[in-house]
Amino acid sequence: MPFKSFLPKSLFGRALLILVLPTVLIQVVMAYVFFATHWDNVTRHMAGTLAGETAFLVREIRHVTPTRRLQIVSDFEITTGMDIYFDPPASFETGYASDEFHEFQRLLHRKISESFTVRTIENGETIEIRVRLADQVMRLKTTVKRLESRTTTIFIVWMLGASILFLLIAVLFLRNQIRPIIRLAEAADNFGRGVDMPGFRPHGASEVRKAAKAFVIMRERIRRQLRTRTEMLAGISHDLRTPLTRMKLELAMLEGNGAVRDTMKELSDDVQQMEHMIQEYLDFARGEGREETTRVHLHELLQDVVRDYERLNANVALVGNDDVTADIRISGFRRMMHNLIDNALRYGRRCRLAVMVSANYCEIIIDDEGPGIPADKREEVFKPFNRLEHSRNVKTGGVGLGLTIARDIALAHGGSIALDTAPKGGLRVVIRLPL
Repeated sequence: MPFKSFLPKSLFGRALLILVLPTVLIQVVMAYVFFATHWDNVTRHMAGTLAGETAFLVREIRHVTPTRRLQIVSDFEITTGMDIYFDPPASFETGYASDEFHEFQRLLHRKISESFTVRTIENGETIEIRVRLADQVMRLKTTVKRLESRTTTIFIVWMLGASILFLLIAVLFLRNQIRPIIRLAEAADNFGRGVDMPGFRPHGASEVRKAAKAFVIMRERIRRQLRTRTEMLAGISHDLRTPLTRMKLELAMLEGNGAVRDTMKELSDDVQQMEHMIQEYLDFARGEGREETTRVHLHELLQDVVRDYERLNANVALVGNDDVTADIRISGFRRMMHNLIDNALRYGRRCRLAVMVSANYCEIIIDDEGPGIPADKREEVFKPFNRLEHSRNVKTGGVGLGLTIARDIALAHGGSIALDTAPKGGLRVVIRLPL
């Protein structure tokens, strides 16, 4: 498995890894060096000092009189701060022994020949050392700090605590730096789906501001281009419809002339076809950019579309009960569905609709029982004015804009359209819309 598969996929995760990984490595190296060198040296030195003091006292009082022994012990207590007691020989019990402080016991065993035991008492705050002498048992009590450095533990805790605190501060600042990038991505995605973000403005680091300003400029240029196109097509619509209306009026006035009746019929059909093509083209070029999205139940909207065809006695049905709410431009969506269902009914006897819902998107499936479309021709049918039916009859093949308009509307919703083969051999149209 490649190493990249274990790396975070998001920018926040990777930036956080860049911060955390060096910090953790530094902590591990420092802890290893500290414990492998300084900690061991300090512990060994402290154990050697206490073992040397204990051995020195044992040797000094081993063969002296009781009076001299008390004087030596008094001086030793004043000098070292340890408490020394003498007990009867029977009080020495090896059961008091503990397996703590291995280094101290090893060093003390090398320095004296007498038997001894070491244990902690008073909740681990005091060390008690018992040495069996010839006539008595010497008991030494000293603080556990003589063998353990508590400052080392405090140092480690402070080091880890400070690192965690600094990492939390870095995470907070990093989230503030990532948030403008996320906002820019959301604005670009919403703009691609035709949803405006009026509150979007460039902020964050200078590089992010530069990218956001470039996006805002690009968005305004695209909007300006769309407005210009719409205004231009509105003018074309006015200019073309006027002569078409005049031609239809002149044809109506010539209907009584039997000699030119057949020619008039052909010319009237041509005018009607031309008017239909102009209207389809204007619908395609105008787009749905001005329509606002509405939160609707997709199943109810599709049922409403199906009822439109039921009133015309068309064989169209919606199967399944899957439902989901989505942001839809209702007029554009209905136009897309009408175009696709009209194509299905034009080439097949009946049409079936279904909805499939997943976590992040939904699919609207349209199946017909027609001849279908060859796999190598499925992308060509989305091109404007491209028809697989080569006759000029708009009633049998349309003008070649139905699928083009449908894809344009699906893309405006942030979705897509794909063609496939239906289970019964016809054409399957799959519309995928994001949720």
